[in-house]
Parts: sequence; structure tokens; C-alpha cells
Amino acid sequence: MGNGDMRVRGFAARAGGWSARHRWAAVGIWVLFVVLAMGLGSAAGRVDVKDSDQLKGETHTAARIIEDAGIEEPAGETVLIQAKGGEPKATDGEFRKAVDAVVRAVEGTGRVTEVTSPYETKTISKDGRSALVQFDVRGEADTAGERIEPVLKAVEGVQQDHESLRIEEIGGASMMKTFGDAYGEDFKRAEYSAVPVAFGILLIAFGALVAALLPVVLAITAIMATMGLMGVVSHVMPMSETANSVMLLVGMAVGVDYCLFYLRREREEREAGRDAQTALRIAAATSGRAIVVSGVTVCVAMAGMLFTGLAEFEAMGLASLMVVAVAMVGSVTVLPALLSLLGGRVEKGRIPFLRRRTRGGSEGGSQDSRFWTAVLRRVLAKPVIAAVVAAGALLAITAPALGMKTQQLTLDQEFGDSLPIVQTYNRLNDAFPGGSEPAEVIVKARDINAPEVKSALADFRDRAISSGASRGPVEIKLHDARNVAFVYVPLVGGSDLDKAGASLDKLRDEVRPATLGKVDGVQAPITGQVAGSKDFNAQLAGAVVPVFAFVVVFAFALMLLSFRSLTIAVTSIVLNLLSVGAAYGILVAVFQHGWGASLVGAEGVGAIITWLPLFLFVILFGLSMDYHVFVVSRIREARLRGLATKDAIRHGVVTTAGVVTSAAVIMVAVFGIFGTLSMQSMKQMGVGLAAAVLIDATIIRGVLLPAVMALLGERNWYLPRWLHRLPDLTHDEAPRAVAGPAARDGEGEPVKV
Repeated sequence: MGNGDMRVRGFAARAGGWSARHRWAAVGIWVLFVVLAMGLGSAAGRVDVKDSDQLKGETHTAARIIEDAGIEEPAGETVLIQAKGGEPKATDGEFRKAVDAVVRAVEGTGRVTEVTSPYETKTISKDGRSALVQFDVRGEADTAGERIEPVLKAVEGVQQDHESLRIEEIGGASMMKTFGDAYGEDFKRAEYSAVPVAFGILLIAFGALVAALLPVVLAITAIMATMGLMGVVSHVMPMSETANSVMLLVGMAVGVDYCLFYLRREREEREAGRDAQTALRIAAATSGRAIVVSGVTVCVAMAGMLFTGLAEFEAMGLASLMVVAVAMVGSVTVLPALLSLLGGRVEKGRIPFLRRRTRGGSEGGSQDSRFWTAVLRRVLAKPVIAAVVAAGALLAITAPALGMKTQQLTLDQEFGDSLPIVQTYNRLNDAFPGGSEPAEVIVKARDINAPEVKSALADFRDRAISSGASRGPVEIKLHDARNVAFVYVPLVGGSDLDKAGASLDKLRDEVRPATLGKVDGVQAPITGQVAGSKDFNAQLAGAVVPVFAFVVVFAFALMLLSFRSLTIAVTSIVLNLLSVGAAYGILVAVFQHGWGASLVGAEGVGAIITWLPLFLFVILFGLSMDYHVFVVSRIREARLRGLATKDAIRHGVVTTAGVVTSAAVIMVAVFGIFGTLSMQSMKQMGVGLAAAVLIDATIIRGVLLPAVMALLGERNWYLPRWLHRLPDLTHDEAPRAVAGPAARDGEGEPVKV
């Protein structure tokens, strides 16, 4: 084929053409944009989500009362003093000496305040073997972990002097320090290793240093620009560290993928004998268009998180949306300029031991293509069997998801027994059920010392125990000057969130209305770990239907407009839902039931963390469109060139096999890194994302999609007449000029694609 004249239209084609003609201007504008975004972000600073804005409901009301009152809650710490055997008891002299020694030791550090003895607060277990010394850490709670080490060392010193007792410290500050030390570097390694892992895979895929560097550089610059933009945007919608990590994860995945799609197509056209300019124009009009359609679809999916009403989700959704948009724009603007500048030098730095792909494109020219050619031969020969087997396998994998249980993971579920502080947490909960995570009743009154308020507080304390919601002790802490009281209620059920949740309901629905609820002008929202989890679940449950509906409807509309086919739009949604369902099934099987958990270094913890299903749905529904749009665009392009539908399917899948495989391996590797972290929630996220992408790139795109399209035949391109007035977003595809007549249907009319 020669370098026939190419007519290019549409945003992607025009952007690519302009960038190729104004190479230095395009590169300069991109660099200026990245530097400007980073500079503005640095100057503006980042505003993070406040605790009071994290949730709605009672948790939000409680946080707002504390914030409005100007009360800075210090980090509370507890020292568990416990007999290793049956003796000594808390009433024995040796035990008392240990308690006194702990009190003196922690006070002697000068880092704590409000130290209380168990003999004053009655924090002695029913069996008399355990007691609690409690205190607050001076200074801000958020940074208490940085100041707690001298106190921990002081407690360790007392432990060495009393070997018959267990003397262990636990609390907000000590947990902050322990987990920061244990897992802070873990997260950094995971984030930093994503870049070299992606680069290594690209190096194998392209076999050339320069070609492998381009996608990584574009992804990194997109992430850098987005980090700056997050700082600016955070003054309107606050961001968070979690949003930052998710942005990096998504940015690296889509940034590399988009560049990979574009670069592979440009190289393929050049290997087919086209000159550099024509190859770039074809890549801009085809892969560039696929990137734009995919990017917009992913952005729409990410925007679904904005409908949750949860500040953390909204931050994650907006950060992800921004990085996808920046990566998409960079891929269709600065990448063509760089390719035009580099020309043949994109092949520089070839790796001698990596065999170069054969001339003529990927069809039949690489091992992965030969593999998929063999698979497709069987799939297209018997599409009914292939579709039934593939769909059946996916439904079987999805089946465990029907029994999915979601909850906030407790400390022992999240970290297992790998850290001593987790064992302390378990021992504390066994001795004092609910003591490590009590419910907190934030009481706001016009006059907190009014007789009726004091009487109601006393009644609440008594009824909390008599109702069976708590075994006590219930502690009341007054802030007279601000007319606020904090009531700490250990919940029956302890670390068993189902039982503790039932105790919380009893407090909210029975105890509070009968006591504090009878006093006019009193607010008494109940917050705490269990309440926060319950409120989060309730709010998330209410957001599921709107988010699912928004993502599915808008994704359907975009596919309909982009491919002008009702069939393609419907099958796209169904296949994506199957992919997400399979990911859910794997999550439940591995992390809830523990089937094969050891293979990924995980444990069956009996539940999936609450936020993950909705998060996975949004992320996966967006990212799976990458492959779908890319493959279907290539099939449609081949159909426009006159190939029969089955031949177009074969051509589209085989010619994209290499790039889809490379992109999937990169995504699986990047997501899999997060599956190696020690926190079970991060393992769940990493494994869920990696499994879904792997399934999507193999069973869905390699087997089920071609089988279904082969069965549908010409019905793939069906668009009812009443939909013909819809906007046509397909015009920026530029199929190659081909010899011979256009494809015609059975009645001799040109086929509408």
C-alpha cells in the first residue's frame, strides 16, 4: 500500500496534526503547562478533608460540635497491666506497685497529661487480672505519633522490672507511630516501584530504550501536573492522601496505556511502509480517537464518585478524573510532537537480546499475536461454544459475590498478628470489651451544668449499662466553658462489629431518647469507630444506585455516540459488568472465604472493606473501556475498509493483541504491587484491580467479545432509524484508502458502520 492521501478530521486527528507540524511549540506548551500547574499548586498549598466533613449524619454533627467549640481532642493512650497467669490480681501489692510505677514513668516524661489510675477510674476487669492506666498526649493529636516514643520507652522500662505482668501501651499515638514505622516505607516503595516496573515491561514490549521511556515520561509529567492542579482545586473541594495515592495509581496506568496505544499504532504504520508523516496522521485519527473516547468514558466513570456524598470518595473521584484528562490531552498533543521530533530515533537504544517485531505490523509478527491468532481461529470457528464457555466461566467466578459482606476492617483483620500492638489490642478487647474503641456521645447544651442536664447525663450512664449496651465503665468528661460533655461508652461486642453495632443501635434508639433526648436544647450525636463505620455504610449504601446508574447510563451514551451502534453500546456495558462481577467474585472468594488466600500472601478476614466494591466498580468500569474502545475501534476501522465482519473481528483483535497484552501486563503489575502491601485493605484493592484487568484483557477481549460479535454479525452495526439524528462522533476516524468496492450488505446497499 502506498502513502495515499489521508483526510483527517476530529479533535484527536486535528490535535495530532497540529502538534506534528508545530513540534517545538507543542512540547513547549506542555512543559509550560506542567511547570505552571506545579507552581500554582505549590503556591496555593493543599487543603485536606476535615474530619468534620468526612461523613454526614451523626458522625458529622458530632465532629462539627467539637470543631465549633474549638475543642482539640488530644490523642488518648492506655497502658494495659495484666497478669500473665491467674496471679497476681489487681488488688495485690505487686500489681499496685506496677500501676504506681507506670503512672510515675509516664508522668516523668513530661509528654502526657490527665494520667488516671485504674483504682480511681474503676478500670479493672471483672476477673481482676487486668487494669488500665489512661492518659492524654500533650499537643496536637495529628502529630502525637512523633512525640510518643519517650513514653513507650518509659513503659517498656516498667515492663522489665515486673516480669510476672504484661505491661503494654496502645492508643492513637502509639498506633500512629507503629503503623507509620511498619507501613510508611511499605507504601513509598509500592508507589516508587510502579515506575520502574512499568518501564521494564515497556522495554520488553518495544525492545528500545527511547520508545519505552516515552510513555513513562508522559505518565510522570501528567501525574506531576495533576498534583499541582489538586492543590489549586483543593480550595474548592478538599483533597486527601488517599486521593493522592489513587491518582498516582490511575495516572500511571492510563498514562502509560494511552501512550502505548498511540506509539504502537505509529510504529505499526511505519513498519507497513508508510512515511513518518502519514504514519503519524493515521495514528492520530485512529488510536488518537480511541484514546479520546476511552479517556472521556473513564472521566465519566470517575465522576460517578462525586455522587456518593462522601468527602474521601469525592476527592478520589476528582483527582482520578483530572489525571485521566491530563494524560489523555498529553497523549494526543505532545506525544505526536515528540514522535515527529524523534522520527527514526525512537528506535534508539535497542536491546540486543529482544527480538524485533517483524515488519508489517503485529499481525502474525509476534508471539502474543500468534497465540491470539490460534485462539481466535477456534473462537470464530465455534462462536456459540466459545461464548457459552467464557460467559459460564465468568458467571461461576462471579457467583461468590452474591454472598459479599462489607464492613470496616478491625485492627486485627487489617494487620493480622504480625505486630505486637495488634496482640495488645486483642488482649485489651478480651479484658474490656469495647474499651479500645468506645462510642463517644458528644453532648451540647445551653448550660452543661444545669441540673436537668446533669441528671440526664447520669441517667444515660446508668441506662447504657442496665440496657446491656455496655458493661462500663462509662466515663463523662465535661468542658464547662464550652457547654460540651464527652461521654465514653465501651460497647458490648468489642471488636465484633456486628455485635458492637447492635449495642450502638440500642444506645441511639433506646437509651438516648429516654434520657438526654428528654431535655430541651440538648444535642447528643453518637460517634466513634463503630458509629463512623455504621454511618459510612449507610451513606455508601444510599449512593450505590445513583453512582451505578450514572456510570452505566453515561458510558452507554458515549459508546452509542462514538460507534453509532446500539448493539456495540449494549454489549460494551454487559461485558464490562461481567468483568466487574468477576473481580467481586475473586475478592469474596479470596478475602472473605480465604480460598487460595495464601497464594497472594493474604488472609480470609471474613469481609470486604466497605469502600472497595463501589470504588472498584467506578475504577474498573472506566479502565476496562481502554481495551474495549481500542479493540472495537480497530474492528470498526477494518469493517469500514470493506472486510467482512468476521474478518474484521479477526483483524481487530489480532492487530491489537500486542498492545492490549502489554498494557494489561503493566496494569496488572502496577496494581499487583499494591497487593503486596501488608494491610489487608490494600491487598484487596490491588488483587481486585489486577484480577479484573487480567480477566478483561484475556477472557473478555480475547474470547467473549469476538465470539459475541461473530454471533451478531451485521447486527453489530445496528442503529434504529429513530436514533439516526444523534450527534455523530465517529467522524474523526480516518480509514486507509483501499482498492476495490465498498462492502455491501445482502441487498447491494453500502454497509453503514
